[in-house]
Amino acid sequence: MTDTGSEADRTGEGTAVEGAGTAPGGEAAVDAALLTALEAVLMVVDEPLEPVQIAEALGTTPDEALAALTELAADYDGRRGSRRRGFELRRAAGGWRIYSRADHHGTVADFITAGQSAKLSQAALETLAVIAYRQPVTRARISAIRGVNVDGVVRTLLMRGLIVESGADATSGAVQFVTSRVFLESMGLESLDELPDIAPYLPAGDDVPTVD
Repeated sequence: MTDTGSEADRTGEGTAVEGAGTAPGGEAAVDAALLTALEAVLMVVDEPLEPVQIAEALGTTPDEALAALTELAADYDGRRGSRRRGFELRRAAGGWRIYSRADHHGTVADFITAGQSAKLSQAALETLAVIAYRQPVTRARISAIRGVNVDGVVRTLLMRGLIVESGADATSGAVQFVTSRVFLESMGLESLDELPDIAPYLPAGDDVPTVD
């Protein structure tokens, strides 16, 4: 007998629940309204959001928020039959945020800087590395490790939000510095545990002074 099914039946279209996103592997589909609302929120945030924050804002559960995040990430990556976007949704610093795709880093950097260098100097990068691996650490200890005065570099890192003050040293009373959430986000890290294991190449704690 000739198949009299509709075009949608023959092509497999129309099988998803109306108003829901498509999920892989037979997983429950994600509500389309939730996906749309989530995209609207992600477009205006200036730091990564955790699923619980999204759930509270959108009136859903953390599990549903995580499912929606995962679905959007897959869609942006082109794993739902759509075009791979020039941006991606990924985890960083304990949350989720939309970023320009790494493939287009050069193009984006050229556009943003417009001929002005936004890169950190070699001195700033070295100082940031010392803080990242030795935190909490005082300005004097950083100077001792690097062998130069770091006052200006530390101010630059503070202004860029890559480091923050974190209390005072118990012995000297000097201000201590640690890396910030902005640092994790900029490096694309979930936590400091993901830093490359280069700490053994820094001087041992007893090799540098502790008093400012």
